[in-house]
Amino acid sequence: MGITARGVGLLVAALALLGVGFRYAYPELTVLGAAAGVAVGYAVVTAAWRPRLTVERHADPDRVARGEPAAMELAVRNTGRLRAANLVAEDRCAGELVPVPLLRLRPGRDTRVRYPVPTQRRGVVPVGPLRVVRRDPLGLVALARGYGGTAPVWVHPRIHPMSAVPTGAGRSLDGRTDSVPHGSITFDSLREYVVGDELRRVHWRTSARVGELMVRENVDTSLPRLVVVLDNRAAAHPVRSAGVAESFEAACEAAASVVAAAVREDLPVHLLLVAPAEVEPAGAAGPLDRLAAVELAGGGTEVLSASTSRLRQERLGDTLVFLTGPGAGDELGHVGALRGAYPSVVVGMFGAPAPTAAAATGLVVLDAADGAAFAAEWDGIRRW
Repeated sequence: MGITARGVGLLVAALALLGVGFRYAYPELTVLGAAAGVAVGYAVVTAAWRPRLTVERHADPDRVARGEPAAMELAVRNTGRLRAANLVAEDRCAGELVPVPLLRLRPGRDTRVRYPVPTQRRGVVPVGPLRVVRRDPLGLVALARGYGGTAPVWVHPRIHPMSAVPTGAGRSLDGRTDSVPHGSITFDSLREYVVGDELRRVHWRTSARVGELMVRENVDTSLPRLVVVLDNRAAAHPVRSAGVAESFEAACEAAASVVAAAVREDLPVHLLLVAPAEVEPAGAAGPLDRLAAVELAGGGTEVLSASTSRLRQERLGDTLVFLTGPGAGDELGHVGALRGAYPSVVVGMFGAPAPTAAAATGLVVLDAADGAAFAAEWDGIRRW
């Protein structure tokens, strides 16, 4: 509860009038002081009354790409039966206060408000709770209370169209490793013919030798598996503009674009962070939500070395896409050491002042200013 400047002035006046009236026996001043005191007391009682409100909020939509429109819809209902509520309300959205016109809300009535949610920056925008301020008619006392919970709006990185599909590594049963564009069918074994098998799959040489029809069994062993690694170390993105590391934002857009392209092509894809988050974001559903919530973390070369060691041991795929910033230009040797475990390794370098020299590591390095430039260079690759 807070007393306004007007209330403070009236309270001081009441005390002064009462003191002077009693001290010098002026009943008129005493009456005025008593009236002022009663007014302040009435204001406290009026503001202390707690209205019965229910608040429902709905984000429309709750997941958008950076720059796309999003809105929050509020429904506030007075569930009381006796008194109308004279209220002033504000909703908290991304650290800013948004006025909500409630004014006089009659019993059993509700009001609906819709306002835009800022999506100019990637992240998770918290909205709520509703802050309702109860004032007395004279404006002497104001009491603020919170109603309802919070609802997040997930602002994903922008996704840039990418038409090129990375090549995969086809591992045949005889030990060869071939580059294939979309996966291929590889011979696995022979079995006896059953009714319904296609004759073109019959292995005639073996059938003639054993005296029975034998059919080839094929499996798809070369479906490309992508591993997208986002370098979220603050040391890799040292340049800031208005507190934002643009190279990191570009890397997030590139990661979202690669993941979206892989999902569109029904390719397995893993999204990993160089510096894993200590706590996974609550309510995250899928890699795009993780990219919306990811933030820069501490750590230097030792964190990158530990991350590449895990990648080498686990071998999660055959195509590795490493996305980083200008601060990691001298650390690409750690990434180059993964070429034995991942046949295709591509590095996306964002915000570098000069072209990145990758001859020593043998990597394919795409120098890009932003996510759109990375997508354009990606489409220029045919075989890695």
